[in-house]
Amino acid sequence: MGKVMVVGCGGVAGVAIHKICQNSDVFSELCIASRTVSKCDALKEKLQGKTKTKITTAQVDADDTAVLTALIRKEKPDVVLNLALPYQDLLIMEACLAAGVHYIDTANYEPEDTAKFEYKWQWEYRERFEKAGLTALLGSGFDPGVTNVFTAYALKHYFDEINYIDILDCNAGDNGYPFATNFNPEINIREVSAKGSYWENGRWVETEPMEIKRVYNFPEIGKKDMYLLHHEEIESLALNVPGIRRIRFFMTFGESYLNHLRCLEDVGMTSIEPVMYEGRPIVPLQFLKTLLPDPATLGPRTKGKTNIGCIFIGKKDGKEKKLYIYNTCDHQECYREVESQAVAYTTGVPAMIGAMLVMNGTWRKPGVYNMEEFDPDPFMDALNKWGLPWKISENPELVD
Repeated sequence: MGKVMVVGCGGVAGVAIHKICQNSDVFSELCIASRTVSKCDALKEKLQGKTKTKITTAQVDADDTAVLTALIRKEKPDVVLNLALPYQDLLIMEACLAAGVHYIDTANYEPEDTAKFEYKWQWEYRERFEKAGLTALLGSGFDPGVTNVFTAYALKHYFDEINYIDILDCNAGDNGYPFATNFNPEINIREVSAKGSYWENGRWVETEPMEIKRVYNFPEIGKKDMYLLHHEEIESLALNVPGIRRIRFFMTFGESYLNHLRCLEDVGMTSIEPVMYEGRPIVPLQFLKTLLPDPATLGPRTKGKTNIGCIFIGKKDGKEKKLYIYNTCDHQECYREVESQAVAYTTGVPAMIGAMLVMNGTWRKPGVYNMEEFDPDPFMDALNKWGLPWKISENPELVD
């Protein structure tokens, strides 16, 4: 039994907090800290009386490391679960080091002024976390996160070496809007409009945005168009998977979404370069974010399923083997349980599980680690228990 502090109170945080409160045996206390404390208070009011977890709230600006450090020292959590913006990862890691607390996040650091996300900045903290005797667990969402754990599980139980990995992320949900993003619009649009890349034969191969398209027949969903993107778990898996030759990441997009995105790009609305408007600088993408539906409000109107998983090709006992591990999640079932759509649910549940495994000592060693660097079995068991059951196909359709 211990205390967790959640930094952030958006859609993913809402799911993680619901799940923390369902898991009172591990999380006896919870502090919800966010810039907008009214959101924290509203969530506390909704959950109090339905959980044994003692809930407190706090106002904090995660951009101010000194203030956040002071709050962590005052609240004395065992772990901090960072569900704020990726721009704030390093500041929150600094606060955890200063306060002597374990750290968990769901997405790697991304500088605010460049659409470039990679692990190098966070990996540079390894020695400091080791010396402090603290664990930093990076990327405990679904992708990255569960996809890394699926890889470790496949390697432990099914393969001697894995040569090819295709990570497939399909959202077949319909929210009724002509254009809306299922998570933070600023992060989502930056990710999609950036150049793609994949890992092959020891090096990165870069592609133009949305240049490589495939059609895949997803279990429980059917055929969908998917596009190759750069994604952060490729970076750590390329280092940690023996025998790896190629890793690719694909995500599905509907034609309406892509048409709207192209129009917005053409008129400059997805730019992160400031422009002058009425005498002051504004960032077009940040302005666009204020016009789009808040992803946290999409739950009641989203129907359909997600399917996220990994296809592996490798060797076992000298013979070629293929395997597909995946999860499907129903948007409406997620909403009935925690008032969220499935995209936030599939990130928020693994965030709670990662925090739980660090909290109870199952995944705890000094340093900075990616998910595949720990024993996957406790995490895989927890996915089945906490709402993201997984399935295995030993004869999957492959991606060409």
